[in-house]
Amino acid sequence: MGLPEFAEASGRIDAVIARALDEKRIVGAVVLVARNGELIARTAAGHLDREAGTAMREDAIFRLASITKPYVTAAAMRLVEEGRLDLHSPVTRWFPAFRPAAPDGARPEITVHQLMTHTSGLGYGFLEAADGPYHRLNVSDGLDQPGLSLAENLDRLAAAPLAFAPGTGWLYSLGIDVLGGILEKVEGRGLADIVRDRVTGPLGMDDTGFAVRDPARLAMPYADGKPEPVPLTDGMSVPVYDAAATFAPSRILDPGSYPSGGAGMAGTAGDVLRFLEVIRTGGAPILKPDTVATMALDHVGAGAETQGPGWGFGYGWAVLADPAPAGTPQAAGTLQWGGAYGHKWFVDPANGLSVVTLTNTTFEGMAGAFPLEIRNAVYG
Repeated sequence: MGLPEFAEASGRIDAVIARALDEKRIVGAVVLVARNGELIARTAAGHLDREAGTAMREDAIFRLASITKPYVTAAAMRLVEEGRLDLHSPVTRWFPAFRPAAPDGARPEITVHQLMTHTSGLGYGFLEAADGPYHRLNVSDGLDQPGLSLAENLDRLAAAPLAFAPGTGWLYSLGIDVLGGILEKVEGRGLADIVRDRVTGPLGMDDTGFAVRDPARLAMPYADGKPEPVPLTDGMSVPVYDAAATFAPSRILDPGSYPSGGAGMAGTAGDVLRFLEVIRTGGAPILKPDTVATMALDHVGAGAETQGPGWGFGYGWAVLADPAPAGTPQAAGTLQWGGAYGHKWFVDPANGLSVVTLTNTTFEGMAGAFPLEIRNAVYG
């Protein structure tokens, strides 16, 4: 796979975006691709707000959902470097009452490491059936319930049973919301300030935070629909993975909403790319190379299939352990994750690639054909 293939990526990507827009699978998108630090593709297409007739713009601000997780994880690893946070400390060090019951009735300790690797036994409401315990207890996934406090949501979460004993399985979870609460306890201040001072501020990511800097640039969110996506409104549930996720787009505009470490931030594609490039090149100026290497290790094993066959999990993202069963052109060691509002990103260090795909369409932009088509267009 040589330079000519990558050099032609821009045209292939534009074609993929144009087709998805023509087929009305997405409403708008911003796609940025860098190879060895040089932008080889940059496209903003479709609509920021379809009903208002506002065109998408490269500096559009998107509700990031789970793209929040790498930023909060990076902030946590800064505290680990400083010796202020121990990855093997139990959550009860900061939240003594946080001891959800395991399937056998025991109330085991959950460690910071288990929160960060999603091996805690915690889960997400959008991954369970409509009559599951998270729904019965009204646990927020960090995407809904504007004005809810973290303390209240942690109480609800602690009342729900664990899916398995900590350390014995893998399940995508609210663990990073719990981690965010721990960071607030360690620092004695809000998570928004912590992430700004330790991650986004030093990197000049001025448009990224737990509030919206410029509401005029905030992308209108949409949900999958036929014959075209429909505006995503508060309380709407959107099917995904044989279940459904409930959204409240107004949450990001409500200062009373707790800063969800797993889903609460908004930001631009350019800011995401800046962060990914820092990770790809070793972490400076926010993290040490050894720290980034630890974050890029597969801590759970490819058998967890965190993004399908061949994918394990590190700290903050999935790690591609084996490209063969994954059926992907990405190289081993690729880091990848996405966001429920319609996003996907990956870093392929072996090929010097950082790729950001942000859309305003849930779930096509994250879990539909679109991000796979972008990925394939990058490699040719």
